[in-house]
Amino acid sequence: MTKIIRIGTRGSKLAMVQTTMVADALRRAHPDLVIEIKEILTSGDWKPEHGETRLAEAAGGKGLFAKEIERALLDGVIDCGVHSLKDMPSFLPEGLEISHVLEREDPRDAFLSHRYDSLADMPAGSVIGTSALRRQAFLLAKYPHLKVIPLRGNVPTRIEKMKSGQADGIILACAGLKRLGLESEIKEFLSEGEFLPGAAQGVIGIEVRSDDTETKNLLSPLGDYETMLIVSAERAALQVLDGSCRTPVGSYATRDGDQMHLRVAVAAPDGGTVYADEIFGSVAGIDDAVRLGQVVGLRLKARVPAELLTE
Repeated sequence: MTKIIRIGTRGSKLAMVQTTMVADALRRAHPDLVIEIKEILTSGDWKPEHGETRLAEAAGGKGLFAKEIERALLDGVIDCGVHSLKDMPSFLPEGLEISHVLEREDPRDAFLSHRYDSLADMPAGSVIGTSALRRQAFLLAKYPHLKVIPLRGNVPTRIEKMKSGQADGIILACAGLKRLGLESEIKEFLSEGEFLPGAAQGVIGIEVRSDDTETKNLLSPLGDYETMLIVSAERAALQVLDGSCRTPVGSYATRDGDQMHLRVAVAAPDGGTVYADEIFGSVAGIDDAVRLGQVVGLRLKARVPAELLTE
């Protein structure tokens, strides 16, 4: 009997490239598998009539990129959904899970500009466009003289908006630019040490129904365990802080042997205050990684004003 797997995805160019990566890996692992890709319009997909309203200001926040895909999953219309994991809420609907992740691409953020070679070159009042509150907060913490404006749309759209004069520069994820073949647009790579990435940035996650063993087995050759360990720690810290796109949170882990280093930071949206913490610990499995994330998340939660986490 022919096996079929139905994959749900957003329709943006980047989402389709990432879904094609998953589909190609599945074909290599299962040459006889029939793969159907279903494009699903999500509430988070930008349209001109949306203007530049941040997701942080919209009901649903990050979940707007996943809601319709998750509904199709729960309804049995698709067997799995492919996501940029950084765009996923820290808590998933009951009955769904991120079962597999692909190997992490470059986790850094990138500065693009048609006028300047680096952020440090930008004079006071220069305009930076970003759709992410985290990027806004971390930018203003280091460069308070810059003006940050919301700028939405898919990656090529935001680049065109910048070049048309809406902003002097923009901040985007390196991973998406590389997957789209747009790395040449990058003027400056922002180091993880100075500009903490969002949790799971650069990671493609595959969401399935928790009880769908057959689909999990089909996906099993695709999973990168090292990446899963790292994002489990990053997202565990985010869950403790209940981070949404309304809370500027950076979370980034690395592992050397069995030793993991996790750094987490929470910032005020205006960059005026940054609360940061880090932890080192032995991580032999997912449970260890989750505990490490929870510990540093709890330590930060005790220091961060409650209103900053609930705005």
